[in-house]
Amino acid sequence: MKRGFEKVSSYAASSAKLPRRATQNAAGYDFFASKDFVLPSIWKKNFIKVLAALKKGQAVAPDEMTAAQKILKPYLVPTGIKAYMGDDEYLLLADRSSAPLKRGLVLPNGVGIIDADYYNNDNNEGEIFFQLLNFSLFDQTIKQGEKIGQGIFMPYLTADGEEKPTAKRTGGFGSSGK
Repeated sequence: MKRGFEKVSSYAASSAKLPRRATQNAAGYDFFASKDFVLPSIWKKNFIKVLAALKKGQAVAPDEMTAAQKILKPYLVPTGIKAYMGDDEYLLLADRSSAPLKRGLVLPNGVGIIDADYYNNDNNEGEIFFQLLNFSLFDQTIKQGEKIGQGIFMPYLTADGEEKPTAKRTGGFGSSGK
């Protein structure tokens, strides 16, 4: 087996959907939410108040700044899926082209990278999550089975003369460094 998808064990008996391509020539595999999930709008609470104060050069109380920054954190939407691939490959996670236009949902850094050694890690078995921010005016409910993003298997190259890293992945999401 070269590359593909499996359910993580906690979703084995669930109706979590394996990613699939929508058309014959689609490069991306559509990923689906494994459960209902509410993504809060970033425009809630004191965010607008803090933004307006900063724009005017006014001081903002530390607790208000912390609350506003908390609103801007991405949420991890579970898929219940893990991916296996060759050592010289990765899975590129990307927005669905319609998500920002229709719902205001985006990956905060535009893409996500799933390394080959993320598969079956000790921390979370390699479950893939989509980091999403909600820029719409209202909270958005993602329903179980709804498309939330896409993944594309990609090869990568390494630099000549590179000293090969000896570290092994020991954790799940965000574990390869700070």
